[in-house]
Amino acid sequence: MRWLRQGCCALPVFLVVWSSTTFIVSYVIALFRRDVDVLFPYISDTAAKPPESCIFGLMTFVSACAGVATVYGRFKFVEKLSEVGAATALNKAALALGMLSCLGMCVVATFQETAVTAVHDVGALLFFVSGVLYIILQAGISYRASPDGASAAVRRARLAVAVVASLAFFPTVICAFFVEQTDLHRDTASTDYPFHVASAVCEWIVAFSFICFFLTYIDDFKLFTVRVKAELL
Repeated sequence: MRWLRQGCCALPVFLVVWSSTTFIVSYVIALFRRDVDVLFPYISDTAAKPPESCIFGLMTFVSACAGVATVYGRFKFVEKLSEVGAATALNKAALALGMLSCLGMCVVATFQETAVTAVHDVGALLFFVSGVLYIILQAGISYRASPDGASAAVRRARLAVAVVASLAFFPTVICAFFVEQTDLHRDTASTDYPFHVASAVCEWIVAFSFICFFLTYIDDFKLFTVRVKAELL
């Protein structure tokens, strides 16, 4: 585990492991309590009722904090690479989108879908839209910063994840508009059930695409450290 102490690579590792655990733990608890169906619940369905909603909210807040730190670390790393071709404007835009996505994550965790639906949906849209745009920009930056920014394999992996997330995002949102049933236990005979299945499956794909994307940061984060410098005025 010596590699885990290289640079800041522990940060994206923690983000990936913690975020994956957040989704899985809330799903398992909701399933154990029979609050959701075994197949095809929305991520938000698994965190709609206590105690899973409380656990999901706490763990998601920690993920958001780790996400902010990771997004900022990536921003500073690319900033250093700007001398070799990385686009400064794209880097700043990616930073803003990454921060907005983390904010959306906090909103989703704080306002459950069964309690304050409108705010929850706005937070989810902010999280997914900003997140997808963030990884698209970062995939583009990786090619702009080539060959210093990342290896060819990492650049291709980031591009592939960005494509998958982008393709899965549209069915997530579009099919959700046709879902009328609001119960956590879905009626498989209802006419909107196929739309629910498509939307829910794609939502999980987008969420884990984000996690897979941050996996590609591990090697980059081995190359630098971030320090806070205090200056007395």
